[in-house]
Amino acid sequence: MTIALYCVLAAGLMPFLWTGVAKGRGPRYNVNVRLWQSKLEGAAQRAHAAHLNSFEAFPLFAAAVIVAQMNGAVQGRIDMLALAFIGLRVVYGILYLANLASLRSLAWMAALVCTIMIFVAGH
Repeated sequence: MTIALYCVLAAGLMPFLWTGVAKGRGPRYNVNVRLWQSKLEGAAQRAHAAHLNSFEAFPLFAAAVIVAQMNGAVQGRIDMLALAFIGLRVVYGILYLANLASLRSLAWMAALVCTIMIFVAGH
């Protein structure tokens, strides 16, 4: 398995990291999860938002890695960009928790650029 494919696994699991933070910072959650989510505030609410955004970022990233590998892109380049994506997505979540919206948006955009670069790497 390539590093990039391990990054796909990491990106697929990342939403659970952020929901774990939300659950750790919020009130008890196991009775009615959807109601619990709607009542989150502060850092717990921001962690939940990072959780949802991780699900949104995942499909395009996973597709980009698969397309780049199918098109014969240089594996080292795919791996480097995939690792950058994962790092940026972790930074994104941390910045979300810290309530640093402008920096968070920059991390989000940089991760999206990595995804696009992976997608076209085999072109």
